[in-house]
Amino acid sequence: MQNFFVKSHGLGNDYITLNQDEISFKLTEKAIVRICDVHFGIGSDGILLKVPSNNADFGLRILNPDGSEAEKSGNGLRIFAKYLYDYGFTKEKSFSIETLGGLVKAEVIEEKNNKAKTIKVDMGKAIFESEKIPVACANEECIGEVMELAERSYEINCVSVGNPHCVILKDELDELEIKTYGAEIENHSMFPNRINVQFARVVSPNEVEVLIWERGAGWTLASGSSSCAVACTVVKRGLTERNLSIKMPGGSLAIEIDEDWEIRMTGEVREIASGTLSAELLQDLEL
Repeated sequence: MQNFFVKSHGLGNDYITLNQDEISFKLTEKAIVRICDVHFGIGSDGILLKVPSNNADFGLRILNPDGSEAEKSGNGLRIFAKYLYDYGFTKEKSFSIETLGGLVKAEVIEEKNNKAKTIKVDMGKAIFESEKIPVACANEECIGEVMELAERSYEINCVSVGNPHCVILKDELDELEIKTYGAEIENHSMFPNRINVQFARVVSPNEVEVLIWERGAGWTLASGSSSCAVACTVVKRGLTERNLSIKMPGGSLAIEIDEDWEIRMTGEVREIASGTLSAELLQDLEL
């Protein structure tokens, strides 16, 4: 069906899924921004675009609401996996997806009414080397380093899980604080490709609470890759065990980290709506 879309969410982190073979327009930066706009478009935290892949069963491009492109998204991957399964692109419950951040294995764990409900995603391996994240840091790893902002400083921990993350451990979480300083941290000169930001509080050896500022999207209710980054950071710092529940405003994800820093993430996804982009919206994308 031409210009067919599906809008779904993972713990309140919502994406629009499109099939490159079915859209009649060029998905420019301007078009991405318009479609994701809550007032002038459909409204979402980004677009998931199904594309061909020579290296996996399916290919995925992850487009942020500001028009930039992300390497990887945990919630986006689970939403995309649900789309592939629910709309008949595969009958298999386990399949591979290629992203800019690498190859990922997805598995449908639970169904309801013949639709995927709970999905596990193999998120790949955590990388702590500063140069590979990348982050401008004098040390080989950016763990427990000080970052200076205009009005304050933070102790930061940086890790890549296919995309870059800056984790700040806190005794108390304040939504206003991350909304105030999230953009400044995201765009700090230490991060040549910008960065995703998380404020995290360890609740117990198996639970961590998180607030998230997502690169290219801003404040968000949940993020799969952010959950993975936080989990890897608290394990790296010796604060928790390796099987964790990461609690965000939108809900919780189960994260498993093995001894080789390979990450697996499990959580629910839900469809919100499906339909076709209107002729009038398509006209507006060309203005």
